[in-house]
Amino acid sequence: MELIDDEGRLFGRVNVIDALVVLLIAAVVVAGAAFVFADDPEPAPAPETDTAYATLDVGTVSPYIVDAIEEGDTHSPDGSSDLRITDVHLTPQGDQTRVVLRVALEGELNDQDSLIYGGAPPRLGRTLDITTDRYQIGGQIRAVGDSDALTTEQQRVLLSSQVDAGTATDVTPGDEIRLSDRTVARINNVTTYTTDRPTQRQLLVEATLTGHRQQDRLRFGGTPVRRGQTVTLPTSDYTLDAQIEQVGGDISLGATTTRTVTLRMEEVREDFADAIEPGMVERAGDTTVARVTGVETEPSLIIATGDDGSVNVVDHPVDREVTITADLQLRETPAGLAFKGDQIRQGSTVTLDLGTATVEATVVSVGR
Repeated sequence: MELIDDEGRLFGRVNVIDALVVLLIAAVVVAGAAFVFADDPEPAPAPETDTAYATLDVGTVSPYIVDAIEEGDTHSPDGSSDLRITDVHLTPQGDQTRVVLRVALEGELNDQDSLIYGGAPPRLGRTLDITTDRYQIGGQIRAVGDSDALTTEQQRVLLSSQVDAGTATDVTPGDEIRLSDRTVARINNVTTYTTDRPTQRQLLVEATLTGHRQQDRLRFGGTPVRRGQTVTLPTSDYTLDAQIEQVGGDISLGATTTRTVTLRMEEVREDFADAIEPGMVERAGDTTVARVTGVETEPSLIIATGDDGSVNVVDHPVDREVTITADLQLRETPAGLAFKGDQIRQGSTVTLDLGTATVEATVVSVGR
């Protein structure tokens, strides 16, 4: 029997073309079944991720930008990194606001198990940008750790400032310094003194500052909170630029001591010298800060040449030398005794506002 006959049938029974079609269909069915029932390939392992927290010093920022910064704001520099603001600390600095942020940085781990954010590890000193729908800022990394909150601390300080008389009236215990609805400082107590200028006042202010601790040092407005530094406290009614005189400890403005101080004025006109009398006082509010207890007046001496050419020491006809004994209310500070906020010692100058007379005299001695 022929394999394929004249009619194209295989073994005289099956058409060759039909057989090929059947074989093709069978092959497709077998291949499809193998694909459907084959095991799924193992997926590629997902990259490991981690989160670190960094302190970002943004520096000084205009108030309209500060008002837009909030906890929860996010930024993504690429498809594998995310930043989220977890804490905000504001302090006044000049006419702007200093901004320090705590941010959560999420990214993939590299072969050394180091977190990669925006293509590099979050190194100290690295600058990071934050861009949202409302603002764009940037700052330097100052610290990296595990906490999502900044380390802040309230510190009581004694401040001194010389201001105009109107501002002195405005500074009141209970005043709050607020930035973007956050209280950053508070005025606890105020004492006002006169100065040698009638339009100026010397203030001693007890205040509480909310600072940010960075590298074991408390900072406010970008500067360390320590004696001699200057801080700015702006309110809606005034701006107080003051120097820190004392940090912590007993800084109650009522902690004073009364000392007997000897003062001396030279070449004073006779009528002015006669106007200074025992019993005259200077007051700051209801507190007596100076009381004159004694006054001694003697003519100033001058050198005159006589008609015969002789040189003589004689009394000045109108000028007087005045020695005043007064009880002054002094404060004990780490730098020594202070009167109305200024250090007092032999040779220093003090000013007494005695109502009808303002006395500017040199300190001869301070009693014990």
